[in-house]
Amino acid sequence: MGVYDILFAAYLVFVNFAAFSLMGADKRRAEKGEWRISERALFLPALLFGAVGGTAGMYVFRHKTKHLKFAVLFPLLAAAQIAAGVFVFIWI
Repeated sequence: MGVYDILFAAYLVFVNFAAFSLMGADKRRAEKGEWRISERALFLPALLFGAVGGTAGMYVFRHKTKHLKFAVLFPLLAAAQIAAGVFVFIWI
Protein backbone atom coordinates (compact mmCIF):
# COMPACT_ATOMS: atom_id res chain seq x y z
CA MET A 1 0.00 0.00 0.00
CA GLY A 2 1.51 3.27 -1.14
CA VAL A 3 1.36 6.70 0.39
CA TYR A 4 -1.37 7.82 -2.04
CA ASP A 5 -3.51 4.84 -1.08
CA ILE A 6 -3.18 5.79 2.58
CA LEU A 7 -3.98 9.43 1.86
CA PHE A 8 -7.04 8.48 -0.19
CA ALA A 9 -8.24 6.11 2.54
CA ALA A 10 -7.81 8.89 5.12
CA TYR A 11 -9.75 11.25 2.84
CA LEU A 12 -12.60 8.74 2.55
CA VAL A 13 -12.77 8.33 6.32
CA PHE A 14 -12.78 12.12 6.77
CA VAL A 15 -15.44 12.92 4.15
CA ASN A 16 -17.73 10.09 5.30
CA PHE A 17 -17.37 11.17 8.94
CA ALA A 18 -18.14 14.76 7.88
CA ALA A 19 -21.29 13.69 6.01
CA PHE A 20 -22.42 11.55 8.97
CA SER A 21 -21.74 14.37 11.44
CA LEU A 22 -23.55 16.98 9.38
CA MET A 23 -26.69 14.84 9.40
CA GLY A 24 -26.51 14.56 13.18
CA ALA A 25 -25.85 18.27 13.63
CA ASP A 26 -28.74 19.25 11.36
CA LYS A 27 -31.07 16.88 13.20
CA ARG A 28 -30.13 18.42 16.55
CA ARG A 29 -30.65 21.91 15.16
CA ALA A 30 -34.05 20.91 13.75
CA GLU A 31 -35.17 19.57 17.11
CA LYS A 32 -34.10 22.76 18.88
CA GLY A 33 -35.66 25.03 16.26
CA GLU A 34 -32.27 26.57 15.47
CA TRP A 35 -30.73 27.72 12.19
CA ARG A 36 -30.37 24.71 9.86
CA ILE A 37 -27.60 23.38 7.66
CA SER A 38 -28.46 23.92 3.99
CA GLU A 39 -29.32 20.98 1.77
CA ARG A 40 -26.41 21.98 -0.46
CA ALA A 41 -24.04 21.63 2.49
CA LEU A 42 -25.52 18.21 3.30
CA PHE A 43 -25.14 17.04 -0.29
CA LEU A 44 -21.60 18.32 -0.87
CA PRO A 45 -19.69 15.72 1.18
CA ALA A 46 -21.97 13.01 -0.20
CA LEU A 47 -21.03 14.00 -3.73
CA LEU A 48 -17.35 14.03 -2.77
CA PHE A 49 -17.39 10.28 -1.98
CA GLY A 50 -19.06 10.59 1.43
CA ALA A 51 -22.44 9.17 0.47
CA VAL A 52 -22.00 6.06 2.62
CA GLY A 53 -21.50 8.22 5.72
CA GLY A 54 -24.35 10.52 4.71
CA THR A 55 -26.71 7.62 4.18
CA ALA A 56 -25.69 6.05 7.48
CA GLY A 57 -26.24 9.38 9.25
CA MET A 58 -29.60 9.79 7.59
CA TYR A 59 -30.84 6.50 9.04
CA VAL A 60 -29.00 6.58 12.39
CA PHE A 61 -30.37 10.03 13.20
CA ARG A 62 -33.67 9.41 11.35
CA HIS A 63 -33.18 12.67 9.52
CA LYS A 64 -34.32 13.57 5.98
CA THR A 65 -35.60 10.03 5.41
CA LYS A 66 -38.97 11.32 4.18
CA HIS A 67 -37.43 13.77 1.72
CA LEU A 68 -37.41 11.99 -1.63
CA LYS A 69 -34.29 13.83 -2.76
CA PHE A 70 -32.32 12.40 0.17
CA ALA A 71 -34.07 9.04 0.55
CA VAL A 72 -33.36 8.13 -3.09
CA LEU A 73 -30.21 9.99 -4.08
CA PHE A 74 -28.06 9.30 -1.01
CA PRO A 75 -28.39 5.49 -1.21
CA LEU A 76 -27.95 5.60 -5.01
CA LEU A 77 -24.82 7.71 -4.64
CA ALA A 78 -23.54 5.36 -1.95
CA ALA A 79 -24.11 2.32 -4.17
CA ALA A 80 -22.40 4.01 -7.12
CA GLN A 81 -19.44 5.04 -4.97
CA ILE A 82 -19.07 1.54 -3.53
CA ALA A 83 -19.28 0.06 -7.04
CA ALA A 84 -16.64 2.50 -8.28
CA GLY A 85 -14.41 1.60 -5.34
CA VAL A 86 -14.78 -2.13 -6.00
CA PHE A 87 -14.08 -1.58 -9.69
CA VAL A 88 -10.92 0.41 -8.98
CA PHE A 89 -9.75 -2.04 -6.32
CA ILE A 90 -10.25 -5.09 -8.55
CA TRP A 91 -9.26 -3.76 -11.96
CA ILE A 92 -6.55 -1.24 -11.21
